[in-house]
Amino acid sequence: MQIWVDADACPAPVKEILYRVADRLEMALILVANAPLRQPPSKHIRTLQVEKGLDVADAKIAQLLVAGDLVITADIPLAAIVIEKGGHALNPRGDFYTPENIRETLSLRNFSEQLRQGGVQTAGPAPYTQSDRQAFANALDRFLARQRQA
Repeated sequence: MQIWVDADACPAPVKEILYRVADRLEMALILVANAPLRQPPSKHIRTLQVEKGLDVADAKIAQLLVAGDLVITADIPLAAIVIEKGGHALNPRGDFYTPENIRETLSLRNFSEQLRQGGVQTAGPAPYTQSDRQAFANALDRFLARQRQA
């Protein structure tokens, strides 16, 4: 299993957690972004820089992931593709997208986008908090523990 990160919008605290996990578990971590990233030196961590453009990083992750891989993303359409391909999708706030919740989550996202296109102002995401960071770390730890036992 590899961990893929939709890194352009991924909060720095999440990346820090993932760097430590990759080295501790000797697991491949690939950060995909359309801008250069700084990463700690590690044989387990690499970056993949893609062309600038809407959803280019998402498309690259979708192309390269295989069933069983974990993708860290807040992008709901990418999460839907990950699940369709048999992967696991976790958002930076510690919530897993699942076959059971992805359709509803995608529908709500599309509805909000239609509202915005119609001129309705919708609230953006809440600021990333210490509580979000802890929820992410806990969800990731539980997931990885289950994977190691399987």
